Amino acid sequence: MGMRGHRMEKGDRPRLDRLFLRRFLTLQSVLFPRWMSENTLMLLTLLVVALTGQLVVYQVGILPSQFYGVLSDQDLGGFRRLAVFALMLIFAISVLRSMEQYISKLVYVNCRKVMTEHLHRAYFNNLVYYTLSVEHPYVDNPDQRMTQDVERLCRELGSVASKLLTTPFTLVYYSYQCAVSTGWMGPLSIFGYFVIGSLLNRLLMGPVIPKLIQQEKLEGDFRFKHVEIRVNAEAAAFTRAGSVEHSRTARRLQHLISAQKELMNQELWLYFGTNTFDYLGGILSYMAIAVPIFAGVYKDLSSAELSELISKNAFVSIYLVSCFSQIIDLSSSLCDVAGYTHRIAELDEVMGRILQGQKNEEEEGSDKLERFDGAFVLDDVTITAPGTDDTLVRNLTLHVKKGHNILITGETGSGKSSILRVLAGLWLPKRGNVCVFTPFGPHGVLFLPQKPFLSDGSLREQIIYPLKDVYPNSGQVDDDRILRSLDMSGLVRHLVTWRNAAFGFFSSILSATKICSSG
Repeated sequence: MGMRGHRMEKGDRPRLDRLFLRRFLTLQSVLFPRWMSENTLMLLTLLVVALTGQLVVYQVGILPSQFYGVLSDQDLGGFRRLAVFALMLIFAISVLRSMEQYISKLVYVNCRKVMTEHLHRAYFNNLVYYTLSVEHPYVDNPDQRMTQDVERLCRELGSVASKLLTTPFTLVYYSYQCAVSTGWMGPLSIFGYFVIGSLLNRLLMGPVIPKLIQQEKLEGDFRFKHVEIRVNAEAAAFTRAGSVEHSRTARRLQHLISAQKELMNQELWLYFGTNTFDYLGGILSYMAIAVPIFAGVYKDLSSAELSELISKNAFVSIYLVSCFSQIIDLSSSLCDVAGYTHRIAELDEVMGRILQGQKNEEEEGSDKLERFDGAFVLDDVTITAPGTDDTLVRNLTLHVKKGHNILITGETGSGKSSILRVLAGLWLPKRGNVCVFTPFGPHGVLFLPQKPFLSDGSLREQIIYPLKDVYPNSGQVDDDRILRSLDMSGLVRHLVTWRNAAFGFFSSILSATKICSSG
């Protein structure tokens, strides 16, 4: 049921490299499979809304320089027209920003839906959920990867989507405007600032990603320990295991806290670099503006005209620096995206290998044995537990026929349940052939697990489990059949007793309520 040989090497460390890029693009192909898919159309709509918002932002940004002009000229009519225009721009940018945030949230929700459904299709297909936990234990906490990690990855992508989409356009436009105002020195100095900041943050992000992945793994282990205690609370209470479980849970908490502190120590330097370049950006914009002023380019302008020009040029330069600063600020988000991408993509890759291995094994074993008038055939089968070489059953040949009873006896750990696991397809034999000629289910072979599993659902759904519905069109006839089966097993009497007890309990509460009301 999968590929036992693959294991993660000890030296493997998730990082920002070609493996991350390949995994990231693979996940994006899941989220955005076609140009006309729902997610792609929403992303294009977000791009249009965000770019329109940027055009309005530019108009709002140069409003102070225009106010400098009309106030310096004491132009009352121009001031009124500009004030009305400013209010219209503010209303427009408010609407566009609200739409941008709303569409970003829609992208986040829909991406989570698509990614989770994609993982679920593989996880619940052909016993992958079992094979994953038995033969691939290094893929820790698949439940956390499909729930929390997917949610956080999609949330991060939704929050930065509009910035990533609009940044190339805004950089080109404001670089041109900055070059017109300050000459080549302005945009060149800002580009140099961005390159140095990007390289520094690239170095600072390297150690953060493995620490983030380790923290997420320990978070899942800590949560699983609490779930384990909740599910087995009665057994733990019978054995008075509170003290030992407390110490084991505290040990997992200590490991988690240590990992979080290590992550915080690495993030400290990343935050220092990010904040430093944020504040340097504000000073750099004025340095870029000062170059043409002290060079005498604008010496013929009056003080009012120079103030208006400085205000306009300051906005262009500051906004260009702000665009680069936003890219540098995204480094912390990129660390989170990289960590979640590695975890989710690794799960997807392993499940894909399991399914491909099952397909290859089915094709190879389809013609090995001739058709047999029975349910199962085991031909010279040797069984070992997954991941070990300890032999449980050696050279077993067995034919299971309809109407013939077979009793397998032996000591605990001798391999009785292992034979059933091989028959059910949960384990692969180390050697030999296994052929199944009867379908699994109510019309073929039914396996009863040693530990009962009660899933969510009504009483009827629990009885017909794992079927969704036995006879969809039978209605009351099917329910009567279930009730007769319960009656034969003596359960109806207990159900009636429980119903009468519940009815008496609620009747007494109702009577007490009436007495209190009359009093």
